[in-house]
Amino acid sequence: MPLLLLDLDNTLVDRDTAFRTWGARFLAAIGAPAYDIDWLVDVDADGLMSRWDLADAIRNRYGLRESVVDLVDELHEGQVECTKFDPMVGAALRIAADAGWVPVIVTNGETRQQEGKIRHTGLDRFVADWVVSQEVDCRKPNPRIFEIAADRVRMSLRGAWMIGDGPEADIGGATTVGIPSVWIHRGRKWTERRFGPTRIADGVIQAVAAVLAADQPYRMR
Repeated sequence: MPLLLLDLDNTLVDRDTAFRTWGARFLAAIGAPAYDIDWLVDVDADGLMSRWDLADAIRNRYGLRESVVDLVDELHEGQVECTKFDPMVGAALRIAADAGWVPVIVTNGETRQQEGKIRHTGLDRFVADWVVSQEVDCRKPNPRIFEIAADRVRMSLRGAWMIGDGPEADIGGATTVGIPSVWIHRGRKWTERRFGPTRIADGVIQAVAAVLAADQPYRMR
């Protein structure tokens, strides 16, 4: 029973759409122009900017009286609420589990928000466990976070695969622990020369199918 390690944002759930949906609602609520969504997405930097720094930037841009703490709460709760889960992704995870794989989420981010997304969407019903970087005080691509994920389900990384959209965090991380990987390209081209994914896929459903297909020759031996 090998491990199937999966990223969360823009892998299992569409973070881009969730953030844009929340952003459009927020801008409308404060009376900001709709086109400012591009600024908001830019500053968010695909989720890499700290929620505190993002809240501070929003507060300063629009001269809001709302405290940074309240804005951070709005960012957390609003994005969790706007995060949706594709039932077909759940079906793919069920197929993988039926084939003997053990799905575990490995995600960078803040524990409150990432766990909120996992539980709000019902993803917790499709995975064996999850590891959030803030909770364990280490981030992908640090090999330790992958080892912690394996420990959570009392398994080895031997035979595991990693699926994710992050070149450095997911594919680089998989390379550091010596496991194969599938990169979800999101319309991008692979440019990193130090390492590369084992497979490239359009989305997580195709990525899971690629892992199952790659595993077949091994199981038939």
